Amino acid sequence: MLSPTPRTRHRRMKDNGRTDPADLPEVLAAGLVAHLGVLVDGHPMVVPTVYGYDHQRIFLHGSVASRSLTTGAEVCVTVTVLDGLILARSVFEHGINYRSAMIYGIPEKINDPDDLLYGLRLLTEHVAPGQWDYTRRPSNKELAATTLLAIPLAEASVKISDGPPDDGDGPDAALGLWAGRLPVVATWGTPVADPLLPPGIKPPPHISTRTGRPISG
Repeated sequence: MLSPTPRTRHRRMKDNGRTDPADLPEVLAAGLVAHLGVLVDGHPMVVPTVYGYDHQRIFLHGSVASRSLTTGAEVCVTVTVLDGLILARSVFEHGINYRSAMIYGIPEKINDPDDLLYGLRLLTEHVAPGQWDYTRRPSNKELAATTLLAIPLAEASVKISDGPPDDGDGPDAALGLWAGRLPVVATWGTPVADPLLPPGIKPPPHISTRTGRPISG
């Protein structure tokens, strides 16, 4: 079972809840942006950021000066993938199809040099597979200016919605209105070169071949 704790127990829309541990990495693989929820000086702050992950941890990074990465307190990390709109016969029954994960934990600041590079590689490869080996690695000075946090995946909640409207067998069906789903299909565009790039330098295959491909799996 996927971490059945009081905070991750599905209380509303239980049919959308998932308990298979395999569902969590599938949501993380499909998403690109996580939202880090944390208290800073007693006030809530939610920070959007890219992430990387393995089977035990999710990694978030930022500047050493970032206040959201230095509290040392428990955090909540969410990842959401929008898959489409649910368009019903009544406004009340409208909704969205989505895949989402919510992760609770106390972040660990990564100080070990090998683990730091490991986490940064996972983060880079998650958003741009092949980019870590193509580009220059971080220098010691750059690593010193970077904070990398790891949050355990031990306590997490996953919900997935992929169904049609709920009012097809109710009184509103007699209205004769169209209802259904409007899928969201986002794809990568054509690479745009840096204006300062010298002529003749083409994007590498791991970048150029992403054009037209779906952003989320």
